[in-house]
Amino acid sequence: MPHFSLEYSSNLDEIINISDLCDALRVAGIETGVFPMAGMRVRAFACDHYSIADGKADRGFIDLSVRLRGGRSLEVRKTATQAIFKAAEDFLADAMAKHPIALSMEMRDIDPELSPKLSSIRNFISGEG
Repeated sequence: MPHFSLEYSSNLDEIINISDLCDALRVAGIETGVFPMAGMRVRAFACDHYSIADGKADRGFIDLSVRLRGGRSLEVRKTATQAIFKAAEDFLADAMAKHPIALSMEMRDIDPELSPKLSSIRNFISGEG
């Protein structure tokens, strides 16, 4: 694991390729060296109903939530948070220069004793075991 969930204002579908953003975040997560490739999950949810800042229709937001199994040190989580947020910043730089967009992120632990997991993905990925 981790699970990356993007919640974003649907007006951004017109200016950002959200699928490409998801993939960029997946790659950034793997490149941290903190998360196993087979455990990466990135998904996005568009919000059709929202009100931002002064209420103008062109305002947008992206909120990235990263949930991961507990056990990593604060320093490791901080480093991973910085790398993932930087990847999001870099991907969104052009869009944010031209459009009013708020970007936020939160990383939090999941209690491993209360979060059972089952996956056959590793059985289908070359080099994973």
